[in-house]
Amino acid sequence: MIHVYLDDSRPCPSGFVLARDAVECIALLEECEVDILSLDHDLGWMTKQTGMDVAEWLVQTRKFPQTVYIHTSSPWACKEMFQLLNGAKPEGMTLFPHKMPDELLLEIAHGRYKTI
Repeated sequence: MIHVYLDDSRPCPSGFVLARDAVECIALLEECEVDILSLDHDLGWMTKQTGMDVAEWLVQTRKFPQTVYIHTSSPWACKEMFQLLNGAKPEGMTLFPHKMPDELLLEIAHGRYKTI
């Protein structure tokens, strides 16, 4: 089980697999069991795809991770992605409209985080 961090410019937190674009993120979601997924929305000036494309893929395929954080700095995009995912998420999946807490990042980085 892996943790995936989708972002085009921020550094990847320790303990996560980095996806710099939506295509990489979707490939990881297809190939791996994902525990935590942290989504950015805007993925650079040179790409048309966004984190919303990943959210839409999750809804269409019903292949949800255990937990999703939406860490985008765009309030509008965060609201849109949250509403889409919240309306389709399965029971037991957790969804947060904010970045991961520092305490969680430290637990993961030091190998103390245990998946359920």
